[in-house]
Amino acid sequence: MRCEIVTIFPEFFGSPLQAGLLGKAGERGLIEVRTHDLREWTHDRHRTVDDAPFGGGAGMVMRPEPWFEALDDLLAAGPARVILLAPDGDRFDQRAAVRLAAEPRLVLCCGRYEGVDERVRTRVDEVLSIGDFVLAGGESAALVLLDAVARLLPGVMGNAASAADESFANGLLEYPQYTRPAVYRDLEVPEVLRSGNHGAVAGWRRRRSIERTRQVRPDLLAAADLTEEERSRRPGE
Repeated sequence: MRCEIVTIFPEFFGSPLQAGLLGKAGERGLIEVRTHDLREWTHDRHRTVDDAPFGGGAGMVMRPEPWFEALDDLLAAGPARVILLAPDGDRFDQRAAVRLAAEPRLVLCCGRYEGVDERVRTRVDEVLSIGDFVLAGGESAALVLLDAVARLLPGVMGNAASAADESFANGLLEYPQYTRPAVYRDLEVPEVLRSGNHGAVAGWRRRRSIERTRQVRPDLLAAADLTEEERSRRPGE
């Protein structure tokens, strides 16, 4: 996969793109990420990318010209799915991550200030939000999206099964995890996880996954693939 990020702060991405799974994926050629300074597509000596909003109001709005010209150039190099990161976009979730992981090329547009001129939205394929809150800019959201998508690419994760067994992958939150030691400060790992009985372990994990989802994110249960018994089971059973 190739990902182009358009931003007025390309330096924001330096360290994150070199660390962890993203860094390793880049070194192995599994993903190529390029950052582009939006100011490269300005034509005044101050490299201006924003202006006061029509109709008045607080803050500044990003001008359309640099965005249109940037997308003209980037899309001239080949097709891509263009995504604007904005708080009023569709909610980015695991299903969206899976969908975007199948794209050969992404262009992520990071807004700033009070947002981008509305006309820029005519040039993007979708607008995505990572949550019901406002950030200083789209850079953090772009990193979240990129991290979630990159780990789904073939070969990025050491154990491919990990991605299929995590929160949201099957519509539920992930079950509790434990590792050594078996007892620490009088807190014990559940006996079933030390039993060696794989069937019992799988059943326990499934029950705890449903229970945790019911406690923390009950809204997910409506769309989860549950049996009638699982839906009717009381907490703790």
